[in-house]
Amino acid sequence: MFTALRLQRKLRRGEADVVVVEPQPYMTYQPFLPEAAAGVLSPRHVVVPLRRVLSRCELIIGEVRSIDPTKRLATVSTLAGAEDGVGPVELAYDALVLAPGSVSRTLPVPGLAEHGIGFTTVEEAIGLRNHVLEQMDIASSTRDAEVRAAALTFVFVGGGFAGVEALAELEDMARHASRYYHNVDRDDMRWVLVEASDRLLPEVDPELSRYAVRELRRRGVDVRLGTRLESCLDRTVALDDGARLASRTLVWTAGVRPHPVLADTGLPLDERGRLCSSPTLKVQGTERVWAAGDAAAVPDLTRPGQDCAPNAQHAVRQARVLADNIVAELRGAPPKEYRHAHVGSVASLGLHKGVAHVHGRTFTGWPAWFTHRTYHLSRVPTVNRKARIMAEWTLAGLFKREIVSLGSLEHPRAGFEAAAGVLPPGSTPRPGNASPRGDQPPMGRTEP
Repeated sequence: MFTALRLQRKLRRGEADVVVVEPQPYMTYQPFLPEAAAGVLSPRHVVVPLRRVLSRCELIIGEVRSIDPTKRLATVSTLAGAEDGVGPVELAYDALVLAPGSVSRTLPVPGLAEHGIGFTTVEEAIGLRNHVLEQMDIASSTRDAEVRAAALTFVFVGGGFAGVEALAELEDMARHASRYYHNVDRDDMRWVLVEASDRLLPEVDPELSRYAVRELRRRGVDVRLGTRLESCLDRTVALDDGARLASRTLVWTAGVRPHPVLADTGLPLDERGRLCSSPTLKVQGTERVWAAGDAAAVPDLTRPGQDCAPNAQHAVRQARVLADNIVAELRGAPPKEYRHAHVGSVASLGLHKGVAHVHGRTFTGWPAWFTHRTYHLSRVPTVNRKARIMAEWTLAGLFKREIVSLGSLEHPRAGFEAAAGVLPPGSTPRPGNASPRGDQPPMGRTEP
């Protein structure tokens, strides 16, 4: 999105056509997903509508299936094809920008595919919020001690930014929500964070990592370092340290991998499946193929011998250099190399809590939390989006959190289908709790 945005600003009218192929008609600002999950921000304010910001670009809602760099053709499956049975279409291009990003990196853990919950999209964030509140409702309405304990045990696997921030924000939300339940206390809930390495937040300073562990444990979070998930069958989370936890919630945030579409491009990939890019962001061995972001292995000129870290800080800046180089090539000018020294890292640990390492200085607590919000607000595209987020933060500081669960949003036709008699009486799941697979419900889903 940032590449296309800069191209439409830099290119003269009629100089070139910019076509963007994307499965969703919006860009998700992922650093704000934890706050959306906790109800601090509205879901519509953490996404940016592409048709609004890319007004001079052509947007095609679809997925690239394969690329032929020799013929300069991209095969795309569109929404029209999915709905009407029309086959994929071929798009010819003069210059190609590959920035598909990453997908969740899963492992062959028994039960993970059936029961795990991801945390990379706004849909997953809102679904997880609904799920956590639903588990509190289940615990409040049962006298079965085992069901209650499983409903109030929340397990997060992965101690990077996504896992730590998601757990911290949701724990804050659930602790606030518990005051409205007559028989669910904050001490009844068990939050578990499982990390395979010996530290949390490997991207930040080691001292800040240790602070994050202390802060979470002070809040009652069970942080297990050097521990791996063995299985999650039958609503039981098994860890390699011998622990067996009855739980209806398993959130998987243990890393990402490059988008699998790259394997069908025939372009050079490194050992991690990323495109081998030059410092000018052109894919090695090609003429007019460019790459940036998580999908590209770009040499870090500030740290010889290493690649740029796959984070938003580099991706956004790479996008601007990439767009400038495309324009330079069109106009016969030499390209520039991407060079950016890492500024630092920030992470939220819930309301008014966080860690930050910026320009060699470290912060914790409220100053770090404020730095986290200020930095990400400055990076959200468009003034309109910034103003809406500021307004929501202001209102959140003046009024109490909303704790309503809208699980029916995930299956909006369930109630109508029940009324219309589409499914036999007694077998229709209530709205919001239908199993997406039709066999065994995922952890936390209420069985029909």
